[in-house]
Amino acid sequence: MDVTSPAVPAAFPRSRNFALFFTGRAVAKLGDAMLPLALSAGLIQRGHGPGAIGAALASLTVFLAGFVVFGGVFCDRFNTRVLMIGSDLVRVGTQALMSVLFLTGNVVLWQVCAIGAVNGICAGLFQPGVASTIPRVAADVQGANGLIRTAESLAMLLGPALAGALVGGFSPGVVFAAHAATYALSALCLALLRLPAPAGRAAERSSYRADLVEGWREFRARTWMWSVILIWMVYVVTVSGPLVPLTASEIIPDDGPGVYGLVNSALGGGTALGGLLALRFRPVRQLRAGSLALAACCLFPAAVGLGLPPAAMMTAAFVWGVGGGVWSVMWATSVQTQVPGEILNRIHAYEVAGSLAMMPVGQALAGPAAHLLGGRTVLVAGGVIMVGVSTALLSVPAIRDLRAVTAPAPASSRGGPRESPDRVRGADA
Repeated sequence: MDVTSPAVPAAFPRSRNFALFFTGRAVAKLGDAMLPLALSAGLIQRGHGPGAIGAALASLTVFLAGFVVFGGVFCDRFNTRVLMIGSDLVRVGTQALMSVLFLTGNVVLWQVCAIGAVNGICAGLFQPGVASTIPRVAADVQGANGLIRTAESLAMLLGPALAGALVGGFSPGVVFAAHAATYALSALCLALLRLPAPAGRAAERSSYRADLVEGWREFRARTWMWSVILIWMVYVVTVSGPLVPLTASEIIPDDGPGVYGLVNSALGGGTALGGLLALRFRPVRQLRAGSLALAACCLFPAAVGLGLPPAAMMTAAFVWGVGGGVWSVMWATSVQTQVPGEILNRIHAYEVAGSLAMMPVGQALAGPAAHLLGGRTVLVAGGVIMVGVSTALLSVPAIRDLRAVTAPAPASSRGGPRESPDRVRGADA
């Protein structure tokens, strides 16, 4: 069991637990931010194109999406922190192996994809615990999300630039070695946590199947949540999925990995600003504000697709980051405060699975779409679709009218009568 101490988490600026969790997330994100550039540059150096990059990225995403639902059940039934630490330690080994492959030049695409699949399984076991851990280490959930998002964004700012320097000066293998080290530090920070007992944990356990069914029922009962996920599926197929393979294949051959790193760093800087804005901006209707912010994200894919100069692409990436940063804080806070803690891991798992389910499709289709239509055409179309995504979110009453709550949702008794979650939280379903 997790170590029990205070029943109420300390306010995040003074909390040792929050400082440890914050450090672990920031360091791990720094490694994750280095990965796409190292993987893209390493495969391009060996003659591969956007199809191979998309396949390598999709191998991680498809297993993450496939295993995250089971990870949510495991987190609700077992020790969340131990599962997260174990996932980090396995990824220390996989990224060390990836480093050896690239340092020795013995890079085979199927091996890269297999390692990505293992990483995806680990991420699927790790990710559900993030949502339930934040309310246990911070009293101000939106403030905590804003700080974590800002730190992660600063890591995104530094990560690509650092990866570009390491790839240019040494080898992609050095980046993978550094990535392994970030997972080791993340595991150490999690091991040092002393968490309060999870609220609403039932004494008697039902079956795995019953837990999965209950999680799905609770997810389906929240119109605002499943509506966002359905719209997000369109977004990941048409915009997010093809973005990394196509921007890498457009920018790196023409401008080099250094410029690609700077563009991604600008995106990270914008996301950091978005997180900081979300610290101060406390809208009554969080998802409405986040949906409006997403409209600005249309500029980045359009700028790359139009072949604009690096400075213009960096500016567009920065604006994308601001909009995405605001949205991510508003969304994460809504999920963590609107959902009772006893089912939060499972609902978050369904949310992550739904968000990522179509990502491998978008990544895998990047190469064929670029071959058929041209990579730049696909990117410009993605910019137009991004405006449609923002409009679609705002068109759903359950999303735009969901009212913010100031604390995590109270636990409800298992098996007892429930009101409609949408009605309880004031959304128009």
